[in-house]
Amino acid sequence: MSANELDINVELWKMKRLIKSLEMARGNGTSMISLVMPPKSQLAITSKMLADEYGTASNIKSRVNRLSVLSAITSAQQRLKLYNRIPKNGLVIYCGTIITEEGKEKRVNIDFEPFKPINTSLYLCDNKFHVEALSELLESDNKFGFIIMDGNGSLFATLSGNTREILHKFPVELPKKHGRGGQSALRFARLREEKRHNYVRRVSEIAVQMFITNDKVNVTGLILAGSADFKSDLSKSDMLDQRLAASIIKIVDVSYGGENGLNQAIDLSQEVLQNVKFMQEKKLISSYFDEISLDTGKTVYGVDDTLKALEMGAIETLIIWENLDITRYVFKYASGETEVKHFNKDQEKIKDNFVDPGTGLDAEVTDRMPLLEWVADTYKDFGANLEFITNRSTEGSQFVRGFGGIGGILRYKLDVSNIGGDEDDFYYDSDDE
Repeated sequence: MSANELDINVELWKMKRLIKSLEMARGNGTSMISLVMPPKSQLAITSKMLADEYGTASNIKSRVNRLSVLSAITSAQQRLKLYNRIPKNGLVIYCGTIITEEGKEKRVNIDFEPFKPINTSLYLCDNKFHVEALSELLESDNKFGFIIMDGNGSLFATLSGNTREILHKFPVELPKKHGRGGQSALRFARLREEKRHNYVRRVSEIAVQMFITNDKVNVTGLILAGSADFKSDLSKSDMLDQRLAASIIKIVDVSYGGENGLNQAIDLSQEVLQNVKFMQEKKLISSYFDEISLDTGKTVYGVDDTLKALEMGAIETLIIWENLDITRYVFKYASGETEVKHFNKDQEKIKDNFVDPGTGLDAEVTDRMPLLEWVADTYKDFGANLEFITNRSTEGSQFVRGFGGIGGILRYKLDVSNIGGDEDDFYYDSDDE
């Protein structure tokens, strides 16, 4: 995976975590504002709409609810003033007063630009935040290429989530099967075949320009669609770049060309589009299991062993379950020493885990954060690639239950059992044993 794709994976995980926390938040009355603006919307129009809403909210009879709603609208207006134009991917604002688990009120003001274009416009006041538009961005984070090709012309497009982009289109005039006389049938057939051949070659050349950047295919998969035999001719043709031919994941028959054909092709390809992420995950975990079955010594699992190998810079690919519920604590002891410990929910309830071994009293906690968050922020410092997985596939579920949901594929063979506290204990075995 490219560095850009890995960064997007981390952005996706952060978005999932944000959505989860926003979904669980609840408030009193209708004092929670969800505001979503697509990329090319006008700030002035949104500002006017909020001013109008402020006027309307002033008539709410319940005093407590009225003040909460007015306060939330004011917060949204203040957030909007931080921008002089809508960012290129759009803008999302959540403002309101939520009720915490302890029953206390807490103000929430969040504004951010999504990691990819959001094409939904939304303004809602409710007793909860509406995150459906953000969830749609997560549904498919892969980018797919489409070539819609028929006798009237071709269209090249990409689809990422629910955002489609038309990259290029051109018309073509091809002779029909029947001539108007004046030339022999053989000559007419030959000219017709030649023009069809040139058309397929032109589509192949443009496909390279559209879907290959820096000598790499820039889409997860390619879908060919059309109403005649052109799509099949293109897929079998030697003129189509081999890298693109290997990326074809489906060939579909559509009744139309152009944009209508694109919409139809997207509908007919839904199943294969949804399975791609699933297949990538299965492939990753299968390669991890292969390393174990071949006994290469290039795998590590479990929180402690994986993090020690990570800090050594030995991990090439760090695999971690996206819902891993482990907290990272940094303790400072009376002796001046610091120690990092990782606890799950059950271990956090054991008081002895928080005791200073030197004094027998409670140790000072200098830092506390979810392990997932720490890994997402620091994995690049150790030269590792980070892959989040789910437990929805058989392999993913096996990895979570059998290996604790965290592990890594190593750069070199490493004897994990000898990793101790001293640097001298770290060593790796050469492969020529």
